[in-house]
Amino acid sequence: MKRTMSRSIISLILALSFLLGLGFLCFRYITENSLWASQTYNQYLSSGKGLTSAGTIYDRNKVALAYSQDGQRLYSDSYNMRLGTLHAVGDGSYNIATAVQTRYRAQLVGHSAVFGYGLPESLKSTGNMKLTLDAEVCAKVYEAFGGYKGACFVYNYKTGEVLCMVSTPAYDPQNVPDTIPEGAYLNNAISSTYSPGSIYKIITTVALLESDADAENMTFTCEGKKEFDGDDVTCLENHGTMNLSQAFAWSCNIAFADAATQVGADKMQSVSEKLGITKSYNVSGIKTAQGHFDVEDANGNQLAWSGVGQYTDMVNPAQMAILCGAIANGGDAKLPTYIDGVYSGGTGRLMSADTASRMQDIMRYTITDHYGDTMFGGLTVGAKTGTAEVGEGKEPNAWMVGYSTDEDYPLAFAVVVEEGGYGFYTAGPIARTAMIESAKSLGFEG
Repeated sequence: MKRTMSRSIISLILALSFLLGLGFLCFRYITENSLWASQTYNQYLSSGKGLTSAGTIYDRNKVALAYSQDGQRLYSDSYNMRLGTLHAVGDGSYNIATAVQTRYRAQLVGHSAVFGYGLPESLKSTGNMKLTLDAEVCAKVYEAFGGYKGACFVYNYKTGEVLCMVSTPAYDPQNVPDTIPEGAYLNNAISSTYSPGSIYKIITTVALLESDADAENMTFTCEGKKEFDGDDVTCLENHGTMNLSQAFAWSCNIAFADAATQVGADKMQSVSEKLGITKSYNVSGIKTAQGHFDVEDANGNQLAWSGVGQYTDMVNPAQMAILCGAIANGGDAKLPTYIDGVYSGGTGRLMSADTASRMQDIMRYTITDHYGDTMFGGLTVGAKTGTAEVGEGKEPNAWMVGYSTDEDYPLAFAVVVEEGGYGFYTAGPIARTAMIESAKSLGFEG
């Protein structure tokens, strides 16, 4: 009797487990069937079928970026527009993970939860899709790179809409070359990390502001180099004595090496994590690459260099634009999206409103005192440049990141140029083009 009862209980448990599993599978199918249908193992799509009758992909101004006509998948008439939007739109392959034609192909082709792809063409409801990007802006920014590798990311930190997302190298989806340039499948704006150089001084400054209520009145002395734990940290200039805003604007390595060692490894680590450097953000269903900051085993000299943006520091361009957006927006910001209507919420509070306000003053001073408002056509911009040493005899990576606080043009940006040299000279002109053209897309007449 006991044996029969035990077998009945086991059978009941197995039956319930089967039903629960079946219910979960049905739920996943209902909610994620189009995503499953878009996977690379689906021979219907991976063989090249489907896109020849797919819906149209438009930019924010209803410019057609990809469309189907007479059994062919065609792209914009503008060469620079095709290359400038490649990593958002895609080509006929699955190789660009951030492309709409990869991630949302089932929706474009007209996949049905009931009939799959089996409906006749006359009955399919193919889905057009609209991007938040301004394709003309992307084209101009792509041209501004002038053959350099890198990325540019500009978004509205109040709405989350990405106006410009450009990654180079790229290739023409209309005429796909036999040999794809190395790295062209990768969207550097979302999926790559780089040594940050001096743009990491933003994070070091936040750590200092949170550690010392009177940080703006601190003074630093730079004589071109300073010893930390037996080895030197060097600076490109002898800046003499300066306050925090001056040190930030002049990008003094000695000042920020001092700042990092003053706040300590634990605070530098916790602030870096809180500001999102070590996390991955959701951008239109795509996870950004995680940055890196780890000073757990760093000696005093390594900690000093980490505050300057060297050592093992790594950041992602979209990630840095999001951080700049949070500074401009009082401590938090919307997460970016480049697909109209697909939103992922906000960052949550990355810093206090007081810290954000103090950072705004410091980053704004960098423009007004050092670069001048004419650089951004009259937009009210706060920014930081960076020149990141990468070793191996290569030129440094060039950076510029920042934001505008103009009410009608709430834009945050990040530009990185691989082996571009000094940030101001190489990344600066690209950032200028990206910000002015993005603002014009919102109605700016400067």
